[in-house]
Amino acid sequence: MAIPAALYLQDAHTIRDGMEIAKYAEMKGFQAVWQADSRLVRDAMIPMSAFAAVTDTIKIGSGVVDCWTRNPARLASSFSTLDDLAPGRVILGIGAWWDPLAAKVGISRAKPLRAMREIVTNVRALLHNETVTFDGEFVHFDGVELDYVYQQRRPKDVPIYIGATGLQMMELCGEIADGVVLNYLVAPEYNRTAIEALQRGLDKSGRTLDDIDRPQLVVCSVHEDRQTALDMARMMVTQYLGQQPHIMKASGVPQSLLDKVGEVLTWPATHEQVEAASKLVPDEIVQMLTASGTAAEARAKVADYMRDGCTCPILYPLGDVHAMIDAFSEDAPDTSVSAKDEAGDTAESLDADGG
Repeated sequence: MAIPAALYLQDAHTIRDGMEIAKYAEMKGFQAVWQADSRLVRDAMIPMSAFAAVTDTIKIGSGVVDCWTRNPARLASSFSTLDDLAPGRVILGIGAWWDPLAAKVGISRAKPLRAMREIVTNVRALLHNETVTFDGEFVHFDGVELDYVYQQRRPKDVPIYIGATGLQMMELCGEIADGVVLNYLVAPEYNRTAIEALQRGLDKSGRTLDDIDRPQLVVCSVHEDRQTALDMARMMVTQYLGQQPHIMKASGVPQSLLDKVGEVLTWPATHEQVEAASKLVPDEIVQMLTASGTAAEARAKVADYMRDGCTCPILYPLGDVHAMIDAFSEDAPDTSVSAKDEAGDTAESLDADGG
């Protein structure tokens, strides 16, 4: 494979179609398939189980479950069960969720760093077959263990990856996580700042950058017609510009564009609102935040993310998922051309406040 790759699935496909897609990705040499759990649409556990049941070698990750809505003991039990189905192939990806969704269901997301530290520490201990007593602010365990009755008691090989965007959470990843899931719809340059924060946490834990895996969600729109690929990605970019402007601002999107899009979109946004706001989003912003265009352009943009710290792209397919998998398969051509060379220089077209 020219570039190591993983696949990201949300709810665009039926679960049965997702099972076939996971099998196809495994056949094409993909390293992992990650299932989203970020919105009130599709719970990750069921499709993860389905994918694990029909594959043999590909890893299965949650991308990502939130740390608020599942009791950490139940979280450990769920991923222990997944490991029973696919031993050594399951990854627990966990994140701090996002507003306004969390607030709308009554979760304040107060002290996310402390909550994440307590939850990750104790879930890992349970998965390691420990009996845990812990009286924290968010976790309260009194002699809790995974209460196996019929199966062999053994530590479960389930690495814990934290999905992070903010630099404080990135630093915490370096302290306590087995891996970090870098966010999508960010410019490759964002990774440099993120890796600096990650390194501060690694220094605290006595580890090096090579000791922590760093896969990254990357929106990927592949089509033989470059403009078609960009147009497919534009709608998703627009939605995030309006609903998660903190991520967009971290990527260098001009505040003036965020303000214009924010005037059009509400939450939850209607299709008509997203479509109207998308007309405000230029090609260069789509190119900056996604791996979109021809297969060669998409591979080149992913290479840019990897040069800035990503170890494996988790590709979020827009359009034909099989075409995207083929573009990154083991027999796909390698590329040393940067996305900037392929698509043309876009930096000069951004507003001055975009840095």
